[in-house]
Amino acid sequence: MEKAVAVKPQKNGGDGRRQCSICNQRRAALKRPKTLEQICRECFYAVFEEEIHRVIVDNHLFKPGERVAIGASGGKDSTVLAYVLSELNQRHDYGLDLFLLSVDEGITGYRDDSLETVKRNEIQYGLPLKVISYKDLYGWTMDEIVKMIGLKNNCTFCGVFRRQALDRGAALLKVDKLATGHNADDIAETVLLNILRGDIARLSRCTYITTGEDGPIPRCKPFKYTYEKEIVIYPLLNS
Repeated sequence: MEKAVAVKPQKNGGDGRRQCSICNQRRAALKRPKTLEQICRECFYAVFEEEIHRVIVDNHLFKPGERVAIGASGGKDSTVLAYVLSELNQRHDYGLDLFLLSVDEGITGYRDDSLETVKRNEIQYGLPLKVISYKDLYGWTMDEIVKMIGLKNNCTFCGVFRRQALDRGAALLKVDKLATGHNADDIAETVLLNILRGDIARLSRCTYITTGEDGPIPRCKPFKYTYEKEIVIYPLLNS
C-alpha cells in the first residue's frame, strides 16, 4: 500500500479542526501515531485494515484453504487481530478457516475475565473456539505449580508451558498456521532485550514475520508493522 499523503492543501473547519489529510472531505478525528497525519475515523479504519492486508499478501502469510488458529488471550491485540482477520478473510476471499485458540493457565483472578472476552468473540465473530488448559495438558494448574516451586522463576515456567500449550492446541485443531497478535512494539522490545542479553541467535530470529517453518505448525505475525497505539485506537473509535 502506498503511504497515505495529503492530495490537497489542508483546510481548517469552522471549529478550528483540520480536514482529513487523506479524503479532504471529513474533519480529522485523530493524529495517526504511525504517520502523524491528521485523518478522519473512516480513513483510519481503511488504512489500518489495508496495511494489514498488504502485509499478509506481500509476505505470503496464508494460502487458500488453510486452517489458521488465532492465539486468543482476550487482550486488545488478539481481539483486534481476530476481528480484522475475520473481516479481511471475507472481504478479500482468502479462503481461510479461522479458529480461536485460548489457553487457561489456571491462575485465579488472572484469566477469568479474558476468557469471558474470548467466549464473546466466538459469538461476535462467528469463529469456533478451543480452550486448552494446563490442568488438562499437564495435570497441574499454574496456581498448583506455584505452590510447589514458589514464586521464583514461575514466569519462566509459565512461558514455556504456554508456548507448548498453544502448539498442542493448534495440533488438536489440525491447523496449518498459528497467528499471534505480536505487534511492532513487542518486536522492538524483544530486539532490545536480546541486545542487552547478548543473545545473537535469538536476535537474528526475533524480527521474522513467520517462525517455525521447519516445524509442524509455523507461527506468523500479521501485526508485525502495526503500532500498539493504533491497535488501541481501532476499537475505541469503533465503540
